[in-house]
Amino acid sequence: MMEDNAVAPVSAVIPCYRCAATIGRAVASIAQQTRKPAEVILVDDASGDGTLEILHGMAQQHAGWIKVIALNKNQGAASSRNAGWEAASQPYIAFLDSDDAWHPRKIEIQYAYMSAHPEVMLCGHGHRVVRQADRMPDWELAGWELGEWEAERIHKRALLLSNKFAPTSAMLRREVDQRFVNGRRYMEDHMLWLELVCGGCVVTKLKAELSAVYKNPFGVAGLSAHLWPMEKGELSNYARLHGSGYINLAEWLGLGLYSLLKYVRRLLIYWLHLRWKI
Repeated sequence: MMEDNAVAPVSAVIPCYRCAATIGRAVASIAQQTRKPAEVILVDDASGDGTLEILHGMAQQHAGWIKVIALNKNQGAASSRNAGWEAASQPYIAFLDSDDAWHPRKIEIQYAYMSAHPEVMLCGHGHRVVRQADRMPDWELAGWELGEWEAERIHKRALLLSNKFAPTSAMLRREVDQRFVNGRRYMEDHMLWLELVCGGCVVTKLKAELSAVYKNPFGVAGLSAHLWPMEKGELSNYARLHGSGYINLAEWLGLGLYSLLKYVRRLLIYWLHLRWKI
């Protein structure tokens, strides 16, 4: 049984879809935290392949710590995160994707930072791309002794131009009113970050790499087919912000053009370079 002082008032939420090969690594990275979250919520997004049975097995192994939620219909990561968020009992929510992993000190550092800065509603951090599937994030965090938390404020303009951190790095306060857009499958995390910062919430990013991502951001096998849906998701985000009055018409059109130029650049990088490495 964990000592009370080793537990942080954090609910860890993992959206799960056909992740039997990676969910064990994700949960192991939570179990190895120097300060563990009070609960872990695994949300099965109607996998239909045996994933749910694996999740229930983990819940039995960690009785009272891991909870399992099963969705009746596949809805995507946004809806799964929302379902876990609604079921959470703790004042802080931390998200982890089922194919990623946390550094052992992630909760210790990020929770300590947020509890010391009550004005911060959402906090992210950096990550490393890890190519060895069996390697856990165990690198040294030079200079990150207790009490030394260096963070940058993420402002509206910068966040409009690019997503500053992945959902795997996000910790936010449960009291936040906004949610992920249910049913959205691309750029849904960026949309939530944008709505928060445009709504006046303080958003920051810790200057530490506290998670491992076991894939490239784009250009890996099969992902080229997702580049256009991702682009449509970003364009939809800007349209939603304009409809909510957060950006004016000129900003909407300018951001849309900028986004399309980024999309063309990604296509060129993929077709002229990355695809030949697959």
